[in-house]
Amino acid sequence: MNAVELSLFSHRLAAICEEMGAVLKRSAISPNIRDREDFSCALFTAQGELISQAAHIPVHLGSMAFAMVDVVGYFQWRQGDVVLFNDPFLGGTHLPDITVVAPVYIEGRLTAFAAARAHHADIGGVSPGSMGVETRLEDEGLVLSPRYWFKAGVENPELKQLFYACVRAPDERMGDLSAQRAACLLGAQRLAELGTVQLETRFASLIKVSEQYGRTAIASIPDGEYSFDDRLEGDGIEDDGPGSRGLVIHVRIHVKGKCVVVDFDGTSCQSKGPVNCPMAVTAASVFYVFRCLMPAYTPQTAAIFHSIEIRATEGCLVHAKAGAPVAAGNVETSQRIVDVMLGALSKAIPDRIPAAAQGTMNNVIFGGNDCRCERVSDAWVYYETLAGGMGAHAHGAGLSAVQCHMTNTKNSSIEVLEMHYPLRVRHYTIRKNSGGDGLFKGGDGLVREWEVLEDCHLSLLTERRNTVPYGLAGGQSGQSGSNRLYRNGRWEELPAKGSWSLKSGDIIRIETPGGGGFGTAGMAGLVQNKSD
Repeated sequence: MNAVELSLFSHRLAAICEEMGAVLKRSAISPNIRDREDFSCALFTAQGELISQAAHIPVHLGSMAFAMVDVVGYFQWRQGDVVLFNDPFLGGTHLPDITVVAPVYIEGRLTAFAAARAHHADIGGVSPGSMGVETRLEDEGLVLSPRYWFKAGVENPELKQLFYACVRAPDERMGDLSAQRAACLLGAQRLAELGTVQLETRFASLIKVSEQYGRTAIASIPDGEYSFDDRLEGDGIEDDGPGSRGLVIHVRIHVKGKCVVVDFDGTSCQSKGPVNCPMAVTAASVFYVFRCLMPAYTPQTAAIFHSIEIRATEGCLVHAKAGAPVAAGNVETSQRIVDVMLGALSKAIPDRIPAAAQGTMNNVIFGGNDCRCERVSDAWVYYETLAGGMGAHAHGAGLSAVQCHMTNTKNSSIEVLEMHYPLRVRHYTIRKNSGGDGLFKGGDGLVREWEVLEDCHLSLLTERRNTVPYGLAGGQSGQSGSNRLYRNGRWEELPAKGSWSLKSGDIIRIETPGGGGFGTAGMAGLVQNKSD
């Protein structure tokens, strides 16, 4: 294949992934998947290597690129099979993210795989939304090791029974899973339409070229060792106290030629609470940072990461042992890994690295009724991640009120939210002047308030409530966020992580962090000259 043919082939595969996403969005039932688009779609070779993906959720796609090779090896695949899983230590991220995989057979031969990963609003467990402050993985919800949903086209009835026994709003869960299956079958159909002629050869050519892009990007970073550390504010069980350093994440990046070693030695041990990362999530965070340094037209295969080696001691915060609670590792710790990666690389390529973004996904989960009630259909769960400020950089200000780094979802529109849930949005606006000052200002966060219209449960998994997003090159830090509850005529501050029972009439107010600023007034001429 020449360069033009290879580019067209790469874009054709990406278009299939985008179409898979469109089918999933249009078919899903829950607002979290249908409206917020908290899902990702991708294609893999017959060996389980990522060959293409849509521009969906970074933490989903990077972790699938890391883990699918192992998952594919678990089964003797046949046409009509559909497999699903969510186990964070067997290919998943955290329990609400369920992955559905279907093999692609062309002329009777296993040629590829189509996969769709989506965040389900609930997967059982102690807390509605399956994202409370738990201390054991099994308390976070239903753990699904890779297993058949359909085997040679025949559905496994036990899986549906398991969902109806364990999760809240099971009809919604099964509807969303069916939408994921439909997306995978569409991907398989579109790949089959390409035919078998040289398809695997084209896969190999695309992988070879994309690996060259990855190595070239690393070669553009000056050789050396670059380190940085930051911290999480706590795990919801043992939060910051006087003199506490929190949970430290330390990274050393060794760059030599076209290869890089990312070493997390010096990172805190895994915690009792749910901020632990399985290795797949850590890999996704590292991969994301290096992908951002590559040209936009780089083919989206796993090969772009072949020259990246990740080292982390098993049992540390970013390589937790099986069974550790991980609900917040996927959404919060992944963001801090990005912060330390960018902080380290800013010492090597300062003109290409932005200041810290908000550093949190601001996870808010409301839930009413329990799956153990007589009418499981009465249970409801609303999940939202809130946007904040992006960091400024050498060429301009940070964006305000956007999803940052490891998440890429939309917000829940007020109309959809109020139509589906007993909640009322009272306030939704930009949090003015929350971004850090500098030659270029950090982006601002936002403010959102909900009034609770019936008694329910609340869980929060947030960060940057006591720490601040750092500025770079003399720029100021962004403002930290806050969580507040209004009850009985007074406001009270809530911690970054926790669960509470709410009463009708209570108001929850979340203010999200701003991004860090970049540079000082004295740098204006230097930045302008570099831009020229």
